[in-house]
Amino acid sequence: MSQKPQEVLSESLVLEIYGNYPVILAWVISLLLLCSSLIVHLERLLAQQLLEIKAIELAQVHFMVAEKTILECETNIANLLNSSQSACFIQRLGKNLWKISSKTRPAIEVHLLVDENSGTVTRLNWRQSFE
Repeated sequence: MSQKPQEVLSESLVLEIYGNYPVILAWVISLLLLCSSLIVHLERLLAQQLLEIKAIELAQVHFMVAEKTILECETNIANLLNSSQSACFIQRLGKNLWKISSKTRPAIEVHLLVDENSGTVTRLNWRQSFE
């Protein structure tokens, strides 16, 4: 039996399409795996960014609490010198010079100049203490 040229062409086309079917299927599956991997990495990145934002907010709150504590100790330094119940560590550095450190973390240190005659307190500098 002889085949018509059109039938031979269609058979070769069908064989070529079905012969490449596993390659096309493997390509599509690899694209799907790459997309799912990308989604997993994006989810992890988003989770890390959320944790970073929460950590920054928490650090800012702790820093503001420490600064508020230092400010209270600074304004009431004359009363706190005689008191053992203080929220700060108070240390005399010299004549009219004092160092106040917060007990909370992050620790903040402030150097003060106290005028004993007028009772005015001047903040000379401050820094965050790292331990």
